[in-house]
Amino acid sequence: MAPRILLARHGQTQWSVRGNHTGRTDIPLLDAGREGAKLLGERLHRAPWAGLPGVEVRTSPLVRAAETCELAGFGKRAEPWDALMEWDYGAYEGLTPAEIKADRPDWLIWRDGVPGGESVADVTARADEIVAWARSSDRDVLVFAHGHILRALGARWLGEDLSFGARIRLEPTSLSVLGWAYGLPALERWNDTGHLDH
Repeated sequence: MAPRILLARHGQTQWSVRGNHTGRTDIPLLDAGREGAKLLGERLHRAPWAGLPGVEVRTSPLVRAAETCELAGFGKRAEPWDALMEWDYGAYEGLTPAEIKADRPDWLIWRDGVPGGESVADVTARADEIVAWARSSDRDVLVFAHGHILRALGARWLGEDLSFGARIRLEPTSLSVLGWAYGLPALERWNDTGHLDH
C-alpha cells in the first residue's frame, strides 16, 4: 500500500466561528472545539482506525492545532512542524472575507495571495514539501493543521494548481484522507465530520 496522509483540521475557535482569517495569531480552542477534538480522537481510536498504530504524527505548533492533537490522544506521538502552520495572512490577519472584499471586490486568496504575507507560490512550496515528505514515508502519516494549508495539501496531492483549494471546503475538526485510486493520487475521504453528529 502506498502511503496516505490523514488530515485533521483543528477544532472551533472564536475567530473560526466568526470567519476571521486566523493565520499566525495563536487563538485557543473554544469549549466546542475541545469537545470536537475529543470526539475526533475517539473516532480514530475505534475501528477501523484502531488508534493508527505505526502512523507518524505531526502537528502545526500553533496552539489550536497542537491542542486538537493532544485532546485527540496523539500528543505524545506528535512532532511539531512549522511547515504545517496556517497561511500567513499578512495585512489581512484577523479580517473577514467581507471586510477584505469591501476594498478588493474580486479578491480570491487562492489566486491573489495576501499583502505582507505569503504568496500563492510560498504556500504551494510548503504544501509540496509536506506532500514529498508523506510520499517518501513507508507508512501512513497523520497531520493536525489548519483549513487553508490542508486545502492546499489536497490540491497539491492531486497535482492541481493551488487554486483548486478554493473548491474543497474544510470544516473545523474534520477528518480527510489523501490516498490513491488506480495508482493515481486521490481524495479518499474529504471533510468528514461524522464524529460530531451526536
